[in-house]
Amino acid sequence: MELVNPGIGLIFWMTVAFGLLLFILGKFVWPPIMRALHERESAIENSLHEAEAARREMETLKFSNEQLLKEAKEERDALMRDAKKVREKMIEDARVKAAEESERIIESAKERIEHEKMAAIADLKNAVADLSIEIAQKLIQKELSDPAKSRELIEKSIDEIKLN
Repeated sequence: MELVNPGIGLIFWMTVAFGLLLFILGKFVWPPIMRALHERESAIENSLHEAEAARREMETLKFSNEQLLKEAKEERDALMRDAKKVREKMIEDARVKAAEESERIIESAKERIEHEKMAAIADLKNAVADLSIEIAQKLIQKELSDPAKSRELIEKSIDEIKLN
């Protein structure tokens, strides 16, 4: 029954052992444990703050990226409009230049045709004149080969000269 009714010596030594255990734990074990707990608590708290800051920064970056994307799209659209205007202007300039060039070529061709026509008419007149002279020569030779006819032609020419 000694276990149920402990003696004073046992209680004393148990109290001394428990006190000694508490002293050793309080002196050597609890401070490092408490320090580690405080460090862990502050590390968790810092991580939470950093996570919140990172979340806010991500939201800011997301908004900034959306703004940059919007600006890039607007700039791309403006560049496309400008490029389209430049292309249309180049096409119109080329069309105008081609029309002017074709008009110049047509005018040049007309002038060349007119010159060729005039040259052909002059050649034709010269050829007709040469043929007429040849025919007249042959007729006159034929007429003058006969003395009666040549006399008649001379008299006729003299009469015409007197009338004028």
